[in-house]
Amino acid sequence: MPKKKNELSEKSIQGKKSRAKGQRFEAKVRQDLEENLGWIVSKWMNTVDLEKSSKIGKLALVPAKRKYNPFLKALSIGNGFPDFVCFKRNPNRDYEVIGLEVKANGYLDKTERDMCVLLLENKIFSRILIAKNSKDKGKIDYTDFNVKYNNL
Repeated sequence: MPKKKNELSEKSIQGKKSRAKGQRFEAKVRQDLEENLGWIVSKWMNTVDLEKSSKIGKLALVPAKRKYNPFLKALSIGNGFPDFVCFKRNPNRDYEVIGLEVKANGYLDKTERDMCVLLLENKIFSRILIAKNSKDKGKIDYTDFNVKYNNL
């Protein structure tokens, strides 16, 4: 039985709301890291090509592809994994560079976990944090990838 036009528009509206909510949460996380925790934060514009990495036997870091939305007639930028690269100067005058993935629920799928492992093994980042909504309203929880998934 074909779907009614009304059902499609409800799903479309829900999708728009979900994307907007995700963007707001990303902005909130970025603001928290910069203002409260003292990190310098930038969008990460690369991603790991798992297929190419397995063929050549080492990390294949490639620029993230931009996605075109024909309905909005817009090109989305910043589809890299992880979402952000963050760095901070330590007291001993060197820099710590970490990756940050923003997930409202805090869970990474298998592909994302595999990419994290490769990024850490190849020392692209010293660690990768996962930001998620806290149970305490309005707060953000940061979890270290290695702690959560018992890697490395």
